[in-house]
Amino acid sequence: MDAQQPARLVTLGQVVGVHGVRGAIKIISHTRPRTNIFSYRQWWLQRAAESWSRYELNGGQPQGKGLIAELNGVTDRDTARGLMGAAIAVDRSVLPPLPAREYYWCDLIGLAVYREDGSLIGQVRALEETGANDVLVVVTAAGSEQLIPYVPDHTVLAVDLESGRLTVDWPEETD
Repeated sequence: MDAQQPARLVTLGQVVGVHGVRGAIKIISHTRPRTNIFSYRQWWLQRAAESWSRYELNGGQPQGKGLIAELNGVTDRDTARGLMGAAIAVDRSVLPPLPAREYYWCDLIGLAVYREDGSLIGQVRALEETGANDVLVVVTAAGSEQLIPYVPDHTVLAVDLESGRLTVDWPEETD
């Protein structure tokens, strides 16, 4: 479990429960398809503000609507329970390159969001999957949240990772 943490980790899921008595964990995957998380053999787990710890994936499989994973060194229910709530990440260098104009969610979080006229809306705090399309969760300067559909070439007009800027076609909120 001890190893030097990579400089850039990308969160791909979360531990949400335990399965059985032999240390298997229930997880949520943010990969598409969801079973792609099992393609990465070295996982980094972090609970709350603790440091990241490295684990080797022994195996995983779909179980009903969820996913079950087995990690090297996690051999009993109590150890698995200690991982509940942990984020699951991998080293950025093992992720496949994306086609042009496609982005990993982690690259969009933190970008400043502007309207076409240059007015600042806020900053991307998170993305959510809704089924129809993904949604940007944008926190305004006033601290409120705006949900903006992530629809390239319609709502989302431009993404500039180098300048940390995302341009959208989105009206001003009125009260």
